[in-house]
Amino acid sequence: MDKQNKKYYTLGCCGIDCALCPRYHTEGTSRCPGCFGENFAEKHPPCSFAACCVRKHDLEVCGQCSDFPCEKYRNGKILKDSFVTHKKMMENQEFVRKNGIEKYIKQQSIRVKILEKMLSDYNDGKSKSYFCTAVALLTIESLNQSLIEIKNRIQTDKIVKDDYKNKTGILKSILEEYTNKEHVEIKLAK
Repeated sequence: MDKQNKKYYTLGCCGIDCALCPRYHTEGTSRCPGCFGENFAEKHPPCSFAACCVRKHDLEVCGQCSDFPCEKYRNGKILKDSFVTHKKMMENQEFVRKNGIEKYIKQQSIRVKILEKMLSDYNDGKSKSYFCTAVALLTIESLNQSLIEIKNRIQTDKIVKDDYKNKTGILKSILEEYTNKEHVEIKLAK
């Protein structure tokens, strides 16, 4: 795929939050560069959303288009996608449509920092997908509160810095409480 004018590769044309996807945070050859990121064409099959949004209309996301939602969205296929982090695609599109892409990217950067903190300080090496999904679906307020609670729990329970297994379990239980409060389902394929 030739270089296009897509500035924000961390947000897919279709509305997926690429910056919160586990493949975006993977090291090695299976890492996804985001929508129109470096080597995008090598990582993804041709995407009709990207072709229409970027190539045809020179937009960042479909939500900026005057025809949104078009037939690609109305047919329901994309709404039935089983990939959990796709659940907010339409919500992301509507946010961009109402508030602008810059405001969305600013909010996204807060989520990315939260995710990076979870992955660096609390990941047992097996929970990246869980944390990515939680950060994509929960409110920023709940995520920030979760980080405060895990920090307090670690101090109270005197958990050592490199006990990632214990820290992961605690953070997951805290996040589960917030998913219950917000009626959010974080269901990962096994």
